[in-house]
Amino acid sequence: MGSGQVTSSEPFAFQGKQITVAGLGVSGVPAAKVLHGLGAIVTVVNDGADERARAQAAELEALGITVRLGDGDTLPEGSELIVTAPGWKPDKPLFAAAERAGVPVWGDVELAWRLRGPDAAPWLAVTGTNGKTTTVQMLASILKAAGLRTAAVGNIGVSLLDAVLGEEQYDVLAVELSSYQLHWAPSLRAHSAAVLNLAPDHLDWHGSMEAYAADKGRIYEGNRVACVYNLADKATEDLVREADVEEGCRAVGFTLGTPAPSQLGVVEGILVDRAFVEDRQKNAQELAEVADVNPPAPHNIANALAAAALARAYGVPAKAVRDGLRAFTPDAHRIAHVADVDGVAYVDDSKATNTHAAEASLAAYEPIVWIAGGLAKGAVFDELVAKSAQRLRGAVLIGADRVLIREALARHAPEVPVVDLDRTDTGAMLQAVQEARRLAQPGDTVLLAPACASMDMFTNYNKRGDAFAEAVRELGAGT
Repeated sequence: MGSGQVTSSEPFAFQGKQITVAGLGVSGVPAAKVLHGLGAIVTVVNDGADERARAQAAELEALGITVRLGDGDTLPEGSELIVTAPGWKPDKPLFAAAERAGVPVWGDVELAWRLRGPDAAPWLAVTGTNGKTTTVQMLASILKAAGLRTAAVGNIGVSLLDAVLGEEQYDVLAVELSSYQLHWAPSLRAHSAAVLNLAPDHLDWHGSMEAYAADKGRIYEGNRVACVYNLADKATEDLVREADVEEGCRAVGFTLGTPAPSQLGVVEGILVDRAFVEDRQKNAQELAEVADVNPPAPHNIANALAAAALARAYGVPAKAVRDGLRAFTPDAHRIAHVADVDGVAYVDDSKATNTHAAEASLAAYEPIVWIAGGLAKGAVFDELVAKSAQRLRGAVLIGADRVLIREALARHAPEVPVVDLDRTDTGAMLQAVQEARRLAQPGDTVLLAPACASMDMFTNYNKRGDAFAEAVRELGAGT
């Protein structure tokens, strides 16, 4: 872990500056309004010109903001700064033109960081391939249990610009950050930060796994108190080692096993802290019971430990960790128990849209009838199936790329019965649940953990999870 004096970002005078906002949408419109309010001369560029874009453009133009629809590639003349929507890929011609012209590019997170006041709330930041939202919500719940004014912000809940510029006064913020947002946030310096895990994702955007990991690792730059990493994922520890942090900042690991000094872990069903205690060589602080984590699946316990580590880094007492975890309720479609029908549990983890998330979900149950499939997004399924094969009672496959999972099952779990549903209409979910019921035995879990995106059949993973839950309710009504 490197160290050195980290200076705060240089002040930026917005008054009279010609600033280009790249992209409308949920981040571009508020960014344009904020910059306009600061006295900047704002031009918004946007690739699309659909009805929604035209409506947003009209709203901004009424304020005196220039909007160019259908041309997101050309750098407006005189631009002194670009503020981009996080999803815009780094290889767009607009950014190449900016680099040639020496024009800096910020994301909405960087803009929010630069606009913080002198007494602004510190940020406790979380990133990772999976588990970010749950961990940040757990962290906010723990901070609230400690009596602190906080909010879950960033890639979740309240927008960072609203949190930074609104009238609400916060003591500390729980901040979820995506790899996209981190890519465009060069001067962000968190109080403490965690990388939960790293697995291949968004590689089409970043260009390589190395670039993806490097962007995730930016979250550790300039940390003041703790860089929290996952002992089960060496890549996260490697990022800590490479980070340039403030003097005295510590590396703090979390593990589902017994923790060593400077770690949080689990001992006989108790979450314990050996990092933020006096004489951590000899002492440990009990924080909560595994039963206080909802649901107590292994990957969710890991989320709870990461949240606890960040809260403890901020000085939160042990009791608040326990009370915050008890008060936390996970969002829908994240390993959510829907119902028991004829002794079989039905669990909705529609949010498991990649193989890493599905692997964590499958590790939480046994035996399983697995409902999987959808849009693979370039994923391969051999490792997932090989690791989970012993847990599978059967599999029901749906969606456009189900053949990839079927082939992986044939290679690594040939004895597992597979139902391949050759239909991609939304009614396929009801049939999938009916087939899963036929394969399941009392004591089994029917688990929707698709390992794929949903857009081939559903608007989003929420709709897919809703369809699963509705199908399970139909089963229950028919018994």
